Amino acid sequence: MNLLTIAIDGPAGAGKSTVAKLVAEKLGLLYVDTGAMYRAITLKALSTGVSLKDADSLVKLANQTHIELRDRTEGYEILLDGKLVTGEIRTPEVTAGVSEVSAVPGVRLRLVELQRAMADDRGVVMDGRDIGTYVLPRATLKIFLTASVEERARRRSEDLNQRGYTVNQQEIQADIERRDNYDSTREFAPLAVATDAVVVETTGLTVHQVVDRIVAMTRPHVL
Repeated sequence: MNLLTIAIDGPAGAGKSTVAKLVAEKLGLLYVDTGAMYRAITLKALSTGVSLKDADSLVKLANQTHIELRDRTEGYEILLDGKLVTGEIRTPEVTAGVSEVSAVPGVRLRLVELQRAMADDRGVVMDGRDIGTYVLPRATLKIFLTASVEERARRRSEDLNQRGYTVNQQEIQADIERRDNYDSTREFAPLAVATDAVVVETTGLTVHQVVDRIVAMTRPHVL
């Protein structure tokens, strides 16, 4: 029996994590937040004083790090070397550095190895920047989520405000634009739309409208 694998890609702030998690819950699949894995490496580097510009040290750090993703009835959990860091990896400091860390080829190779192993084990919904183009090129269904940069900045600002951070939406938008450029122009596995992906423009749509649209797309593959 072929496992159902769904790749959800898109730029920063497009809502990939929220949508992917809900799609996984509806279909009974494992949700794999690849961005959280890169955030965990970034958090560890910041916490241990490893420079985000020292590629060799970052690769060594990644190879010595254990990351665990857990589905729990009370919520999704990220463990870094056995420590729960679900909230810590979402700080503005980690967000500002994660693109630089994720661009290091050796870091990506290590984490992609782990991500593919998860997909080989069971059906997954995996989100990130290069899932359909690089990590899971043979995914059953590939989705590319996008939205206007203004909409993505508004969503990111609201999320951070709800978690107690005081942020400037214009600064958030400038950071998203910087990350878009960085992610789409990096040499190794850049952000790109897979040729066989379905592009879903989410500006003006609710999360549940997007989720329902994606779940409907899976029906031909599960009947």
